Amino acid sequence: MDNLKLLIMQLEAISQSGLHYTKDVFDKERYEQLKDISKKLTLQLTNGNEKQIDVFFDSDNGYVTPKVDVRAITFNQKSELLMVHEKMSDTWSIPGGWADIGYSASEIAIKEIREEANIHVTPKRLIAVRDIQKHAYEQKNLSYIYKHFIECVPDNDHLDAVDNSETSDAKYFSLEDALKLKLSLNRNLPEDIEMAFNSHENSNWQTIFD
Repeated sequence: MDNLKLLIMQLEAISQSGLHYTKDVFDKERYEQLKDISKKLTLQLTNGNEKQIDVFFDSDNGYVTPKVDVRAITFNQKSELLMVHEKMSDTWSIPGGWADIGYSASEIAIKEIREEANIHVTPKRLIAVRDIQKHAYEQKNLSYIYKHFIECVPDNDHLDAVDNSETSDAKYFSLEDALKLKLSLNRNLPEDIEMAFNSHENSNWQTIFD
C-alpha cells in the first residue's frame, strides 16, 4: 500500500510539473490525462471524495517539491524531553508543525513551540532530516514530506498552563516515560524519541539524513 501511495505521488508530481513547463498543446493534454488517472487512483485508495481530491491535486502549482515539517527537540536541565498533548488525536508529540512561507526553519521551531508549549526557545542545531516514506510514520495524506528535527534550548524550565486550539498540555519526560506515552505516529516515532535523547547526550552529534 505504501509503495502504491508513493507511485501515485510520483505520477501527480510528474503531471503537475509537466503542466507547468510544457508549451506543447498535445503534451499538455497528456499531462492532464496523467493527472486525471492519478486522481482516480487516489479515490480508490483513500476515503476522500472527488471535491477533497480536487483540492489536494490543485493546491500546488509549478514544480512539485516535498513539504517540510519542523520538530523542536527541547530538554530541561534534568535532561527530560518536552512533549505536548495533541487535542484532536489524544496523543503526544514533539512540538512542531508545517513550515510557513516567510519563516526560516529555526523561526518555525521558535514559533511552533511558543504556540504549542507556551515557552520561548533558542534553536541550537539540526539533529536530523527524515524522509517519511523511508520510515514507519502514519501518513494522513498523500503529500511527500521531509521532517526536520531541530534541538532547542529553553529560556527556563518553567512551564505555564497550555490550552490552545491544537494542544492541551506540555510536560517534560524521561526517555522511559516518553516511550510509554501514546504517541502521534504521523508526527513522531519511538525511534525519533530515542534519537532526541541520544543527540542530547552527544555534543559531537552529526546530523542524520536519509
